[in-house]
Amino acid sequence: MTGISQPLITIERHILNQQEQYPGATGRLTNLLYDLALAAKLIARETTRAGIVSILGATSGENVHGEVQQKLDVYADQVIFRMNDHTGRVCVMASEEHDELLQIPDRFKPGYYVLIYDPLDGSSNIDVNASIGTIFAIHRKISPGPRGTESDVLQPGHKLVAAAYVVYGSSTMLVYSTGRGVHGFTLDPSVGEFFLSHPDITIPSPGRYYSANQGHQRDWLPGIQHYVRWLQALDEPDREPLAQRYIGSLVSDFHRNLLRGGVFFYPGDTRRPQGKLRLTYEAQPLAFIAEQAGGYASDGAGNILDIQPHSLHQRVPFFVGNRELVEKAERFLQQHEAQYLAEYVRTR
Repeated sequence: MTGISQPLITIERHILNQQEQYPGATGRLTNLLYDLALAAKLIARETTRAGIVSILGATSGENVHGEVQQKLDVYADQVIFRMNDHTGRVCVMASEEHDELLQIPDRFKPGYYVLIYDPLDGSSNIDVNASIGTIFAIHRKISPGPRGTESDVLQPGHKLVAAAYVVYGSSTMLVYSTGRGVHGFTLDPSVGEFFLSHPDITIPSPGRYYSANQGHQRDWLPGIQHYVRWLQALDEPDREPLAQRYIGSLVSDFHRNLLRGGVFFYPGDTRRPQGKLRLTYEAQPLAFIAEQAGGYASDGAGNILDIQPHSLHQRVPFFVGNRELVEKAERFLQQHEAQYLAEYVRTR
């Protein structure tokens, strides 16, 4: 029998331990986080046997962004909603797959928290068996009355009470933060439980990787072009360049850089000045986690967490990872794109 040299801490035990650090905590957030962990287990079960049950492939519908929905997208979206629509912990939800808010059914009592989620990030990778993920963000309710409103969802990222993501790859891993560090858990499918595998995550420095879709490089602004040359050390042969790694799943690219050090960026460009990624569903929760791990996230003009959202599906340029690498991107943009940044900041 192989000996066990360290404590086995389940995600439930860890969340309860975190709750004990907050005097007066009611346990509602604890239970909500555990509900999300259970939803992740259900989604992970389907991702690992997707081909067997014919769940792979596209449906006949599109989401609010005009993107073809994958069957697993729809399944993940429904699982998360049904896991949280009746518990009395959530007052309203917002999903990247839906144009409008997801209200709690009238027959159930609404709760105190707001749940925002991207049910299946990187779903274009599903059919080729590449890593995909789920992203969660949690706010406190701020509007009067029992029902949640758009104002509850459209809060700046620095008001988040928790954020998490799940990456479905060679193993399933859940990473979360409630504002007291970042902790990672790996799912043991033989017992159906998440165990603490990466306590107190901090982004290593110096960063090793940069992650970007260079297929769009011809549309990038000059500041980003100069930034990439700097990352590649093309003008400094004595400096070690960063290695390029890009999966095409935001969660997967972010996760690698969180554990190994680096920067992910999806900038605005001449075709899409606001970028591609969504502020509330993707940028805010990952920015929150990055900051708790010692990193930083920016839209090129300032801290992502300081942006006041104005619409549910607002897009934003996104740079996240090691603080020094993200701040370097800001400096290149400020040096080369003063007019662009002035117009962007005016409209963001």
